[in-house]
Amino acid sequence: MSGRFFRHDVSWADYQSAFSILQAPPGIAPPEAAYNIAPGQIVPILRHLPDRPGRAPIGELAPALWGLVPSWWKKPLSEKNFETFKARCETVAESNTFRGAFRHHRCLVPASGFYEWSGPRGRRQPFAAGLRNRRWFCFAGLWDRAMIDGSEIDTFAILTTRPNDVMAGISTRMPVILRPEDYARWLDVEERRVSDLFAPFPAADMHAWPVGPDVGNVRNQGPELAQEV
Repeated sequence: MSGRFFRHDVSWADYQSAFSILQAPPGIAPPEAAYNIAPGQIVPILRHLPDRPGRAPIGELAPALWGLVPSWWKKPLSEKNFETFKARCETVAESNTFRGAFRHHRCLVPASGFYEWSGPRGRRQPFAAGLRNRRWFCFAGLWDRAMIDGSEIDTFAILTTRPNDVMAGISTRMPVILRPEDYARWLDVEERRVSDLFAPFPAADMHAWPVGPDVGNVRNQGPELAQEV
C-alpha cells in the first residue's frame, strides 16, 4: 500500500446503516470528502467509544492522525523515525509497535478507494482502486493514544495484506478491506481469532483504473484525482 486513499461524501445515515451503534453528534455535519489523504493528515475513524469497560459499546466517528504512535512513545513526534501508517497483518500480533493496539484498540477507516503506483522509476503510473457498486467501505485499522509534550494524541494505522488478482500487477500489498457484516467482529477486541479477515478482498468485487499524476501532489484534494484518464 503506497500511502494514499480517498473518501467520497458519506452521510450520517450511511455511517449508521453500516455501524448501527454510532452516535451522530447533533448539529454537526459529517466529514467532507477528501481525495488525496496522506500519512500525517487527520481523518475520521470509526471505533468503540473508549473508556467504557464492562458497558455496552457505543460507536463514534473520531478524528485521528494517520501514522500510529504507540502509547509507550514519550518523545517528540519529530524524533519518531519509523514508519507506522500501515501494519502488516502477518506480524501485527507480535509487533512491538502494533500489538498493543491490535489487542485493545481496533478501528474502521472509512474510504472509497486507494491509490497505488506501478512502473519504472521516473515513469510510474498512478492507479486508483475501489469496490464495484460500493460508494464507500472500511479498511481494518488500529488506533492508539499517546501523551506527547503534555497533550493526548490519537493516531491510527491501516492493516495491509497480500494483493488479489486485481492488484497483483500493480503492488505487492493492499489494504485489508472488511465486509460490513464483519465490522462488529473486528471491533470486538475480545475476539482474538480474526486472521480470516485478513484475506485479500475478492478480485471480482474490485476494479482499478489509471489516474493522472496530480495524485502525487498532496495539496490537490479535488474529486478529479480519482477519475480515470
